[in-house]
Amino acid sequence: MRQENWIKLPIRSDRVGHSYFGPFRQDPEQAPLGTPSGRIEIFSATIDGFGYDDCPGHPIWLPPSEWLGSAAPEAPLHLVSPQPGDKLHSQLESALADVPGARPATLVIHPDDAATRAISTGDLLRVFNARGACRARAQVSEDIRPGVVALPTGAWFSDPGGNIDLDGNPNVLTKDVGTSKLGQGCSAHTALVDVARLDT
Repeated sequence: MRQENWIKLPIRSDRVGHSYFGPFRQDPEQAPLGTPSGRIEIFSATIDGFGYDDCPGHPIWLPPSEWLGSAAPEAPLHLVSPQPGDKLHSQLESALADVPGARPATLVIHPDDAATRAISTGDLLRVFNARGACRARAQVSEDIRPGVVALPTGAWFSDPGGNIDLDGNPNVLTKDVGTSKLGQGCSAHTALVDVARLDT
């Protein structure tokens, strides 16, 4: 990139080295945090009082509902759906989908998982579980760990002819529930699936 295309943003001298917790560290009594105690809290009586089984009042690791630790023969692979490299979410999909060979979307699979399924790079695939199915194009790569496959977000949902999304939309495979009763965040980027060659 040429120098004239750069924009230099000013740095405020009063913000250099600024830390949100700096005043608290220097004087916790005069600069309390916005917690009930004014201190760093590991336990929240408020959250604990909700009685949520999936979100207690203290930090804890709870296994996801779908992950390799709970995989079954009918869905042995952990699907992750990262952001696509050619757009943000599904923005610009209307232009990219018309490019020859751009759809269905590409699924990255480890050579070990590909070999057991007789899958080669470029093969048309069926990615499926009990919730749905979509097509994808195989990319066999050691850049992903065994037991995990990656199908990026962003492909628009297509007419599900033959009960399969034609363009590679991972939303047909993921659960439509929040991350917890408290957080209600997006849990759509992880699911258990299987993959097979689609010889059509």
